[in-house]
Amino acid sequence: MTSRYRTSQSANPLAPRRRTVVKAAAATAVLAGPLAAALPARAAADVPAFLHGVASGDPLPDGVLLWTRVTPTTEATPGSGLGPDTEVSWTVATDKAFTNVVAKGSTKATAATDHTVKADIRGLAPATDYWFRFSAGGTDSPPARTRTAPAADASVAGLRFGVVSCANWEAGYFASYRHLAARGDLDAWLHLGDYIYEYGTGEYGTRGTVVRQTAPTHEILTLADYRIRHGTYKTDADLQALHAKAPVIAIWDDHEIANDSWSGGAENHTEGTEGTWAARQAAAKQAYFEWMPVRPAIAGTTYRRLRFGKLVDLSLLDLRSFRSQQVSVGNGDVDDPDRTLTGRAQLDWLKAGLKSSDTTWRLVGNSVMISPFAIGSLSADLLKPLAKLLGLPQEGLALNTDQWDGYTDDRRELIAHLRSNAIRNTVFLTGDIHMAWANDVPVDAGTYPLSASAATEFVVTSVTSDNLDDIVKVPEGTVSAIASPIIKAANRHVHWVDTDRHGFGVLDITADRAQMDYYALSDKTKQNATASWARSYRTRSGTQKVERTYDPV
Repeated sequence: MTSRYRTSQSANPLAPRRRTVVKAAAATAVLAGPLAAALPARAAADVPAFLHGVASGDPLPDGVLLWTRVTPTTEATPGSGLGPDTEVSWTVATDKAFTNVVAKGSTKATAATDHTVKADIRGLAPATDYWFRFSAGGTDSPPARTRTAPAADASVAGLRFGVVSCANWEAGYFASYRHLAARGDLDAWLHLGDYIYEYGTGEYGTRGTVVRQTAPTHEILTLADYRIRHGTYKTDADLQALHAKAPVIAIWDDHEIANDSWSGGAENHTEGTEGTWAARQAAAKQAYFEWMPVRPAIAGTTYRRLRFGKLVDLSLLDLRSFRSQQVSVGNGDVDDPDRTLTGRAQLDWLKAGLKSSDTTWRLVGNSVMISPFAIGSLSADLLKPLAKLLGLPQEGLALNTDQWDGYTDDRRELIAHLRSNAIRNTVFLTGDIHMAWANDVPVDAGTYPLSASAATEFVVTSVTSDNLDDIVKVPEGTVSAIASPIIKAANRHVHWVDTDRHGFGVLDITADRAQMDYYALSDKTKQNATASWARSYRTRSGTQKVERTYDPV
């Protein structure tokens, strides 16, 4: 998502820059112990310890990737580079009491990987719940549940995924994760990007307020910085709880690296002053793969494909590593066929996978919105904050060049491929924009609904990151009541947009339909925030269109 608080001059004179340094009062103080801040207080007492929880991810029919981070000594905090090599064992069982152990092994946790550990388990049964834990120096981690995917040729009655994006530590608490963890009915959960944020404290808060301070307090630039920030996030009890309940399937967006990143730089990076982009990007990606239960995929990125029986295959995209630089609205050609969002190899990979798929549904984990978006005739008081949120010029040109709208040739090629090959039941699952949407993906937005819809898109709102009511600082629902009808009128393919609330989605899939249930938090700044059902939309098999349904699954 586009920065709303910072702009500075780029080394590249063509780069659109919007960085204005805004320091919170707290950030003016010199804060001691940034490394220690990434650990809970209990770290000093009892080591070795598993202070950052345990997690699993990328489920396969016969296996799953297990993850943890061990703190071998009190000084071995994330990013410190300190601490001895430590033997860490893992155990997988069919029961929480670990009486029926089906797999076990061990590996060494070293400072070279920030004492993070991954175990890529194979030989498991498909569509099966397992329990796992790690051990080091006589200390056991908490036990956690994971689940394998169905066999590739299995007939699957249904699947259920949690769906989240955009979790800014300083903007609030991660109650969305707690509510998803409490369900106990998820096959897996999808994180569609912005798992962490790179900003310094107070630079990307909530309504101008830092709810809880991150570490380190400065903008993260180095490998140590990114490790500390990941470590801070992994101390969150609600995030740990969700990781302990179901495997995650994650992709990155920009804030895992830097705001509005592209293959050669980022809006939130000043070459030279903040080091080289190549070094920063490499550090961010290294820390990500150390701290996340994600298998590095093609070219060391997050694009890969997972299959869930005959019901679903899930294509996961990396829309940062290969993209051309964003153009300034009005100062560049978004239709230029030489510019790309996906990169040639990834787009060909996606098209081939969609065409060859023999599953009922084709899901695409997509970090930025693919549906076209025109602003419409919003009043000036609403257009200005929306322009900030999307990085648009405040005179109101109707384009967000960071999403697929800024790379229309890639979108046209993909939609034409879906149409010409009669590829049905493609559903894009999207984050990034800090709002909830339910969209048809039109072949021609200008003539829709007279033109066809090629796919559908469910966009989930942010876990905590600011949306329109936060920017305007008005009560929740105030902006959406005005903006939503105007946005829908200007975008006939948009069935619903909620510009104000925070929360999560639950995607339930059967052979007949894919349904997204949207849930909203009572108050993201409260640790005990409640969650309530907000809306539900579905797409029925063969229709390529979204329709409202009036009950959650």
